[in-house]
Amino acid sequence: RTMPLSRHTGQIPESNWTLGLREMTEPWKGAVGCLGVAVFFAMTIGIISWQALEQSPEEWVLRGRAGGMLWERRRGALVLRALPAGRPVVAIAVGSVPAAEPPPPRDHCWHDGGQFCYSWEEDAELRLSLEPPTAPGTECYGVRWTPLRPDVTLKDCFSMANVSWYGGPSIRAQRWPLNGAESPAQPFVSGDLGTNPNGFGPVLDRYFLGSTGVTVMVAPDVPLLLSLESHRHFCLETPAGRAEPLRYLLCVSANVAAAHRHMGNPPVGPARTRPDTALLGSPVWRYHGPEGSTAKIRRGLRSLVRRLKRHRLQEGVVALGERGTAILAAADHVPSERGKRQDLALVEPLQLSITLSPYASITSPLFLQSLHHGEAAGYWLSRQPRPGGTSIPLLTTWKGQLCARLNVTSEAALTWYLARARHVRQALGATYVFFEGVEGNSFLEQDVPPPAELAGDGYTRVLAAALATLGNGTVISAGARSSHLPLFVQMSPLRSDWSHAGLKGLIPSVLHYSLLGYNFFIPDAVGGSLSGDSTGDPELFVRWLQIVTFLPVMAFGSPPWLCCDSWVLNLTRQCIQRHQDFVVPLLLKYSEEWQSLGHPIFRPAWWLSPTDPTALTVEDEFLIGDEVLVAPITEKGQTWRDIFLPGEGHLWLDTNSAQVFDGGTILRNYSASLAEVPVFVK
Repeated sequence: RTMPLSRHTGQIPESNWTLGLREMTEPWKGAVGCLGVAVFFAMTIGIISWQALEQSPEEWVLRGRAGGMLWERRRGALVLRALPAGRPVVAIAVGSVPAAEPPPPRDHCWHDGGQFCYSWEEDAELRLSLEPPTAPGTECYGVRWTPLRPDVTLKDCFSMANVSWYGGPSIRAQRWPLNGAESPAQPFVSGDLGTNPNGFGPVLDRYFLGSTGVTVMVAPDVPLLLSLESHRHFCLETPAGRAEPLRYLLCVSANVAAAHRHMGNPPVGPARTRPDTALLGSPVWRYHGPEGSTAKIRRGLRSLVRRLKRHRLQEGVVALGERGTAILAAADHVPSERGKRQDLALVEPLQLSITLSPYASITSPLFLQSLHHGEAAGYWLSRQPRPGGTSIPLLTTWKGQLCARLNVTSEAALTWYLARARHVRQALGATYVFFEGVEGNSFLEQDVPPPAELAGDGYTRVLAAALATLGNGTVISAGARSSHLPLFVQMSPLRSDWSHAGLKGLIPSVLHYSLLGYNFFIPDAVGGSLSGDSTGDPELFVRWLQIVTFLPVMAFGSPPWLCCDSWVLNLTRQCIQRHQDFVVPLLLKYSEEWQSLGHPIFRPAWWLSPTDPTALTVEDEFLIGDEVLVAPITEKGQTWRDIFLPGEGHLWLDTNSAQVFDGGTILRNYSASLAEVPVFVK
């Protein structure tokens, strides 16, 4: 047996150690010192390397059951991931705090498992919280940034990398998804694209939907700026110097369609009501005749009706603009029974639509009358007076004239305005009333602080609610949190060309309006109403007509006999008939689904294929409900196109050829002559 060697475990004698050290030569002393430094550096590098390998670039800060929020150190971003696989849902770059400083390992709200809090010293405070789900199958996180100094601008940017985004604002040259849009940071307020083409359009919502199944909803009382940087990100920020918090709700669902279904049917909310569905089957003919006097307008209206009768188009609505309406309303006639019959006879057998706005020229009898009765201060928007001062109307420009705008915060002003609208409608025998100029914030446009109730889109929201009391034959020019009201919404004018500002922007606008709940819209006139490089082009008119056939209302500016030959005139009659016989019943059917569940009537391809990457970017097709797919031509001179048929496992019947195809496939180079529009029935 081998015995273990015995080892001396005592300390090294100090005398021996000291003696040996003294006997060392200087070179040896230097070598030992260098070795010590080398060991120190090696250990330091090892520790750093170990930390880099062991520590993840992301750190969980709040976890729920279906997902969780992480902090990504490298770029200073919040990341929402879905569990259990950790699928990335959205990345939010934080622009208001030092990006290099990660949250601490210690949570300021550690006592509450449903929250995470952290303060960046002297900059901002972040509070994340698990919120009650908006619907089964969703998980929601509240995000609240609070500035700790007045000069801090809060800014969160939502990445477009691997995420397609929908919702938010309408814009000139609408895109679907929003990823291709570009806009500088500006107030998130509805506007007139005619006067400000680089601003936001008349229909918007603080609701953004991501293709990964995420929704972003910004609190309605947050002063908000939005910027869009094409294919990079969109950013939410608060105005500088206001010290206002930025608050929004993030919710995650299984996919994009499930996310919107959940958001469309909240457990509480106002009941959705339909406008007058009789307008759905009635083509709208805009009057562009002489407007110099009452007599000229009457003759022009009669002439338009005679021509419509001659061309066998003697049904629908004749739409009179604001100037013509004002001239007829100001005419010296007594609204007697006989007078009413005469005005009604102007457009018989068609119906009449008139146009009003909340503006009054400062030289108009209407405004001067209000001054005479001492009502100007209450009836029109005014600047906030200084202590002891008097109110001065907030003057703005409308259609080239200096105007005052109706004060919708005054009950007396609204009562007076609505009574006047009813009187004009009755006196002229109008069935429908179109109110334009509903969009925009007059205070914001002039950099004047607004009253609290008119901040953001408060004006549009309050006026829309008031106009809805006039009945369900009312059309307005804008929408802001008003999609539940029984109102039609007039879409923005489009250019007479093939660009996204023209025909190509029509279907993205349809999908955008319907996604936000505005299913009862009136598209721009066939062929576009803004002059473009294809004005009067028969091919453009036909392709536009083929799309509008499948929308709620068919509107015409230039009648078909002015731009085109008899073949196009016959096609117009056929399209109107198809709209009435085939499309209107579908709209009525799916409007009931919208009322009960909040689902859009006009749906994107991803509604039936929410996980198919191809479906997420299809911007030139749309579904009516779940059963009809419309895939028109939007390229000049083209008689074929690729068509994506959504819904794997479904079968689609081509209504032109009676051929049947599988869903979840792409039809390459599918034929569509000028006389045809590809329409498939599931």
